[in-house]
Amino acid sequence: MAETPTVYVTREIPDAGVEQLREQYDVVVWDEKLPPEKSHVESRLRELDADGLLCMLSDEVDADVLDASPDLSVVSTFSVGYDHVDLEAAAERDIAVGHTPGVLTETTADLAWTLLMACARRTVEAHEYVEAGEWETWGPTLMMGADVHDATLGIVGLGSIGTATARRGAGFGMDVLYTGRQRKPEREAELEELGVEATYVELDELLAESDFVSLHVPLVEETEGLIGEAELQQMSEDAILVNTARGEVVDTDALDTALEEEWIARAGLDVTDPEPLPADHQLMRHAPEKLVVVPHIGSSSVATRSRIAEMAAANVEAGIEGEELPNSALGDAGLE
Repeated sequence: MAETPTVYVTREIPDAGVEQLREQYDVVVWDEKLPPEKSHVESRLRELDADGLLCMLSDEVDADVLDASPDLSVVSTFSVGYDHVDLEAAAERDIAVGHTPGVLTETTADLAWTLLMACARRTVEAHEYVEAGEWETWGPTLMMGADVHDATLGIVGLGSIGTATARRGAGFGMDVLYTGRQRKPEREAELEELGVEATYVELDELLAESDFVSLHVPLVEETEGLIGEAELQQMSEDAILVNTARGEVVDTDALDTALEEEWIARAGLDVTDPEPLPADHQLMRHAPEKLVVVPHIGSSSVATRSRIAEMAAANVEAGIEGEELPNSALGDAGLE
């Protein structure tokens, strides 16, 4: 290990994390808008003889990356998810891997509700109507949207973010349905204490009965393409779909058809497949009348992103110092 350990950071992150690392280590940051190629990450790790790597969800960290620097002792990802890191290869090389669980729950739930409300009340479409100079008078049928109060909210995946999203339905007097691999009585009890009665149903029933369907499942083999043509056809023609989970959970071509054929009313997406979604992608022809898309900003508040940066930096520090990581992905995966 070099006299002063070196940390390579693959994107600019909030100052709270960078300054925390610079107090002890030499920190090199990729400062371009687009992420570096995997080959560039490998070469920089090798050139720097880096001791730590702070990476993003967009970085592929495989065996080649892990082997680039013989002194690499820790990989810390600026994310909750860690499917972009080869955990088994890291464990074989005795390289610690950290992530940032729990921190973005409430902020992402806020964003799910932002999309839900924007689609329900057609706010993006209405803004563009005003901006285009089309607002000439008040009209009794102008921009009529959907009521949120007293509606039925369907939660697909009642994990921490799904629960936080469901909890917000209390203020609107909503009925809440949820589905997943199994019923979660502990989550039901948590919500019931806050005045939300969450009822477990199968996916088919949730899709048919919900006015709003909000997706909160991880991306695994079972959830890839979970919402496809058959599922979208089961939804009400007045229903709104919200996805703040992962883009691949929804079949993009099927969603395009669903909006075109008016199987559903509208969709709000924080994540897409592909991601980023090109401005000329076929799906964008529905925006903003039937579609609202934002660029994966679920956790993008100043406070939350700063906290993620601090957590990611703390994992780097612990790994370089040979200490147990505050949040170990290897531990979560049972590889420690």
